Amino acid sequence: MSDIPQTPPATPTLGQAFKYWFKLGFISFGGPMGQIAMMHTDLVEKKRWISEHRFLHALNFCMILPGPEAIQLAIYISWLMHGVVGAVMAGVLFFLPAFLLLSVLAGVYLAWGDVPLMQGLFYGIKPAVVAIVLFAAWRIGSKALKNSILWSMAAAAFIAIFVFGVDFPWIVLVAALLGVIGGKVMPDKFKGSGGHGASNKQYGAAVIDDHTPTPDHARFSWAKLGITVAAFIGIWAVSMFALFGNQALSEMGSFFTKAAFLTIGGAYAVLPYVYQGGVEQYGWLTGPQMMDGLALGETTPGPLIMVVTWVGYMGGVAKGVLSNPVAAGFAGAAVATFFTFLPSFLFILAAGPVVESTRNDIKFTAPLTGVTAAVVGVIMNLAVFFAWHTFWPKGTAAAPFTNPFEWFTVIVAVGAFVALWKYKADIMKVIPVCALLGLAYTFIMGAIG
Repeated sequence: MSDIPQTPPATPTLGQAFKYWFKLGFISFGGPMGQIAMMHTDLVEKKRWISEHRFLHALNFCMILPGPEAIQLAIYISWLMHGVVGAVMAGVLFFLPAFLLLSVLAGVYLAWGDVPLMQGLFYGIKPAVVAIVLFAAWRIGSKALKNSILWSMAAAAFIAIFVFGVDFPWIVLVAALLGVIGGKVMPDKFKGSGGHGASNKQYGAAVIDDHTPTPDHARFSWAKLGITVAAFIGIWAVSMFALFGNQALSEMGSFFTKAAFLTIGGAYAVLPYVYQGGVEQYGWLTGPQMMDGLALGETTPGPLIMVVTWVGYMGGVAKGVLSNPVAAGFAGAAVATFFTFLPSFLFILAAGPVVESTRNDIKFTAPLTGVTAAVVGVIMNLAVFFAWHTFWPKGTAAAPFTNPFEWFTVIVAVGAFVALWKYKADIMKVIPVCALLGLAYTFIMGAIG
């Protein structure tokens, strides 16, 4: 234990934080759980910007919010360190690369259709995503599930969503209620991942440690809450007014605002709603185009909910919101993305101070501990989901193991997991290696065929 640092590292400057969030935006593959795993590795273990206990407390809160939990966690951590400027910086940098990439890919898709180069790269990235999500389940579960009660809750959550198809919001609600009860009848089982000083025993002292006081800008006050809510209502109203006169863009702004408040349970919970609105109600894109966009959203950096960028681009072009198709696509993509993510900043900046003030109160932490246990089970379900669609790409609910069985992707997934688990390989290195393997295999098989 002597080699564990007893003093925290220097507080990162805004410039250093900018470099990290900028990099994360380009490498944040693996969906929300892969992104959360990356942040845990970087911010808790390597950089020690935040302790394990504070990280999981913030994560638990983000899990019960509407919206993409990974980006909200990034906003929360950066807000704790650098205030509102840090929150906006981390949030925007988290989705900006994905916004630009998906917009460009949407334009390429409309102009040229299939792109063999991209297909080959994605063929290798998909099994890497399987390994990343499975690794995330193991990492978070091994840290957060400290007793048989929490392990049982994780297993029950997996069975509920995998076997019975229970919606994630219901799983979260039941887990939180069990946490409330457990916090009263067996508080020792629901203390969470660690108490005072627990993080120091694992990785060393952190900049924002278990005992670090909440900074002044993150303290709760009714006046600050009122100003924050009023400011966001004003931003939303001005933005909607700017779209007045363009019916399609106005409809997008209204629709994606509603979608943002319905995303309890993450992107998969809201995708049916986005599909129904984008394809059936407004006709922004076709069903096959939506599915292609989802495939790209799963294999590009950024939150999976970034598929709204794709929907917005397609809608902008389809409805001719501007005379130039490329400009129309980017306008639709920008509107869809802006109104989807705006509420995430509101949730953190408005409710974050309340969460900080309840950090050591078992009445509030026990329900969040229950949510964490359930989330581990849901992550396992996500890993199984990705594995199924990667190893049996033509599988359906009626015939889940329809040929062909993609044996090469299994090898890549196993290799990626071993690299992450046993050799502690950097995810930033694992993903491009897998992508190149997929590209090489695709071209070899194409030449043979």
